Amino acid sequence: MTIPTQTLPLIKEPERLESRLAEIPPEPGVYFMRDKNDRIMYIGKSRKLRSRVRSYFRDAYNKSERIATMVKLVTEIEFIVTDTEAEALALEANLIKQHQPYFNVLLKDDKKYPYVCITWSEDYPRIFITRKRQLGKEKDKFYGPYTDSGLLREILRLCKRIFPLRQRPQPLFKDRPCLNYDLGRCPGVCQQLILSEEYRKIVQKIAMVFQGRTQELIDILTQQMQAASEGLNFESAARIRDQIAGLKSLNANQKVSLPDDTVSRDAIALAADDKHACIQLFQIRAGQLVGRLAFVADTHAEPGAILQRALEEHYQTADSVEIPAEILVQHDLPDGEILADVLTQRKGRKVTILAPMRQTKAELIEMVERNAQYELQRMQKFGDRNHQAMQDLAAILDLPDLPHRIEGYDISHIQGSNAVASQVVFIDGLPAKQHYRHYKIKNPTVTAGHSDDFASLAEVIQRRFRKYSVSESAIDPQLPRLGNPDWPDLIMIDGGKGQLSSVVAVLQEINVLEDLRVVSLAKQREEIFLPGESKPLTTDAEQPGVQLLRRLRDEAHRFAVSFHRQQRTDKLKRSRLDEIHGLGHHRQKQLLGHFRSVDYIRQATPTQLAEVSGIGPRLAQEIYDYFHPS
Repeated sequence: MTIPTQTLPLIKEPERLESRLAEIPPEPGVYFMRDKNDRIMYIGKSRKLRSRVRSYFRDAYNKSERIATMVKLVTEIEFIVTDTEAEALALEANLIKQHQPYFNVLLKDDKKYPYVCITWSEDYPRIFITRKRQLGKEKDKFYGPYTDSGLLREILRLCKRIFPLRQRPQPLFKDRPCLNYDLGRCPGVCQQLILSEEYRKIVQKIAMVFQGRTQELIDILTQQMQAASEGLNFESAARIRDQIAGLKSLNANQKVSLPDDTVSRDAIALAADDKHACIQLFQIRAGQLVGRLAFVADTHAEPGAILQRALEEHYQTADSVEIPAEILVQHDLPDGEILADVLTQRKGRKVTILAPMRQTKAELIEMVERNAQYELQRMQKFGDRNHQAMQDLAAILDLPDLPHRIEGYDISHIQGSNAVASQVVFIDGLPAKQHYRHYKIKNPTVTAGHSDDFASLAEVIQRRFRKYSVSESAIDPQLPRLGNPDWPDLIMIDGGKGQLSSVVAVLQEINVLEDLRVVSLAKQREEIFLPGESKPLTTDAEQPGVQLLRRLRDEAHRFAVSFHRQQRTDKLKRSRLDEIHGLGHHRQKQLLGHFRSVDYIRQATPTQLAEVSGIGPRLAQEIYDYFHPS
């Protein structure tokens, strides 16, 4: 049910608030909290919608600071009624995944832990390690996140040695396979020497390893080896024997002692401080620890709620065979019974969720918690160093609070050619690569042989912050800045007084400078300049705050240079024929096949060009005019 949007928060209009709450039925379902710009801020579920939503607006309700802030911004409430609590749970998970509301952000995607991706959307699926879990295509599958990236790479390397898989991301030759095919390490995917269906069967075996079904795969291969041996196909039997031996080596040293080693179970626990929670999930199959996954969360909820959200996100994209029969949890889940029912329906057999209090299973939870505690200590160690650097930087720049989000900008080019810019973001002193951005400089005065870093920086800053400009009446400039995670606490420009002045001028022009702190960092002496100041601040290049800016500056420079090199490489790969309108790749091949080189195409007359198959008189004239401009 959708309600028309208003402008004032509901908490400031008691009559309208009471009217809205009365419209919500006491049934299971999902509710939405919207702000005055009609953006979804929060999505929740409840077995009794009316009671749950009403509790947010009671003074006696124990709200965290985060939720209290959200309640002050709620202008409208929507809801969707479901038949059962299980349906509400599944619907909530899907809606949060789709809309990513700001106040629902619990698990942090900080790119610390890697995933394995299998691109099932392709005819010949690729397998690779990534730190970005972005479901570009629905059929692609991610496994993880894994705590040990070194072990994960070793497992993937062994899988590529055990099974014949594509070894290169790009083919080495156009018309023949590489040496890996002759060695039996690749089935000739680049030349399609293996059918897509057959190759997908090989990849499915690799997927079983990352699903924790290694023993099941070994059993299947053992049956195939016996069948091959009975059929006197000893070469195939020997190959399968080697695969079995390689698979057994994967989990040889990961034995976990449990009384019932036939039950598949997951064990999850967390360790938390006042800011972050480190979550560890151990996957145990047939008494073996086959996977150790990790999540990081903000501690804006109760421990049980954090564990439940981690489990919901983990099992949301899991296949039914990956769901264990038993899930051990450190704390009771607020909706554990509902989650167990949902997982039972998906698996097709009973799934139990319990918080063990004694004996072996409780000891297992203690082991998982101990690992989570070690991970938290490592995070705190790095956090203390970054906190000290941010404190020093706040003192240097006289900031009212610690700079939570810092953005750095740099320009890269070679005498004006292929000019690009980078935007890098540090959150709490650490790189947040999911917020990095590239810019291609569009200023027509910046061309090969004529560079202008001042104008380039001004263009990038104007493009970055124009959506907050007061002059754009379609966007309210106040709410997006206040409490907006996209709004920086500090901007650092790579350069000196000139670069800083050009950025300050454009920020004044779009009326956002008053809410931004901007500095520049000069390379030679690591000097910090402030707007309107002719002399740099008195600082030491080795003090923690300056070192933080230097790390940000170096990261912005690295990111800009890498993008510039990519653009330069792409330009070198492009043919001049790409610039001719209407001349596609197929016709380019026909032209080059006829004339042998671009130089001969340039020398050809329109009549000679029109002799090529697929090149009509009009296109021939366009090609001639391109090489012979009037």
